[in-house]
Amino acid sequence: MKLIKNYILDFLNRSGSHVFVATLCSRLFSFLAAYFALKLIPNKELGVVLFAYNIVLFIIPISGLGLHQSFIRYGALLKTDTEKNSLFLYVLKKGILVSCIMILLIALVSIFINFQFKETKMYLILLSLIIIPSFLLEIIKAKLRLDYKNKQFAYTEIIQSVLLVLLVVLLSFFFKEMGYALALVLAPLMTTFIFLKKINLNLKPIKTATIVDFNFWKYGFFASLSNVVTQLLFVIDILLIGYLLSNTEMVTNYRYISLIPFSLLFLPRVFMATDFVAFTENIFNKDYIYKYIKSYMLLFTILSVVMVVFSFFFGSKIIALLDPNFTKYADTFLILMIGIAGIFVLRGLFGNLLSSIGKAHINYYIATIALIINIASNYYLIPKLGIKGAAITSAVLMWLTGILSFICFFYSYNKELSKTI
Repeated sequence: MKLIKNYILDFLNRSGSHVFVATLCSRLFSFLAAYFALKLIPNKELGVVLFAYNIVLFIIPISGLGLHQSFIRYGALLKTDTEKNSLFLYVLKKGILVSCIMILLIALVSIFINFQFKETKMYLILLSLIIIPSFLLEIIKAKLRLDYKNKQFAYTEIIQSVLLVLLVVLLSFFFKEMGYALALVLAPLMTTFIFLKKINLNLKPIKTATIVDFNFWKYGFFASLSNVVTQLLFVIDILLIGYLLSNTEMVTNYRYISLIPFSLLFLPRVFMATDFVAFTENIFNKDYIYKYIKSYMLLFTILSVVMVVFSFFFGSKIIALLDPNFTKYADTFLILMIGIAGIFVLRGLFGNLLSSIGKAHINYYIATIALIINIASNYYLIPKLGIKGAAITSAVLMWLTGILSFICFFYSYNKELSKTI
């Protein structure tokens, strides 16, 4: 218990509680923004904006070709603030250039696509502008984390979410769906301007660090692709249930039954967001890393056991709060909770540790393999077992990707350690 106590205290000392609260607030305000948009905009028009926005959401992680991902990892390896500042300016310049090119490509491609809804093209081009402020905000967040200003990092989440709600209400009221689209663009842009002065930026860089090379760009690109494929893993179940069962009710059922399990994934993400810089700085300190692994796994194993046992006894009552008719899917809910435990204990930790040692491409390969297995397995299990089949596939893959991350990390880590000896 002392190990867990010290681990939590270290987490709190790095302003982990602020990151935790900010994440909860961000989710709450995002829900409110969606709620107000639904109330202020007719469903048909809102649907067109959301369709275009969901396309952009898959592109946002690779904005700037993922240079914000490279910045947080490689920046943690630099020793001086001057070097970190210089790297920030390099990432800022190159990332904005690449993001502008991406926006132009989206605009050009959209011209030649005949969308089902004619307004989609206009909203896709407009919403693609989010790519630049989203990238800027990500590198500002990364800089704050590198400077151990996790409290300020947490505030960026809250401020952006509050601004989003206010802008959605104000602009949607006056300009309906166009106002909603503008709110989505302006919220990250305004947050960027608010926090730009918080990072103590020196506009006179030294010579670009030697750390910037092909591997620097490769790391960010694959780290971002990994995030995109991981998003697809969570979406593909819904798509295949709708396609294979041709039953929109089953899609709705699975969406809401999986809502609570998938929402719990914010817990390991909060710890990783808070601690990533710390364990990356100490990544080749074997004693530090092994102690961190042991502490994390012990804490999240206990949380996972409590979570699964609670779901076993009270799962039907939990999902009945959403809809009494969902109680017949209590076993599906339990299966998903068992799967989430795999991310809690293994995938959340070792996926980030792989990134920490510069092996983001391995995460991408693991996620891609999982996506292929997901599609093949669901084609077999969904027609036979319905949404329970989708849950079984997801749960197995959550543990499988976790185990693969575990194996790949220790293999790669020991290999990297041998180079430093």
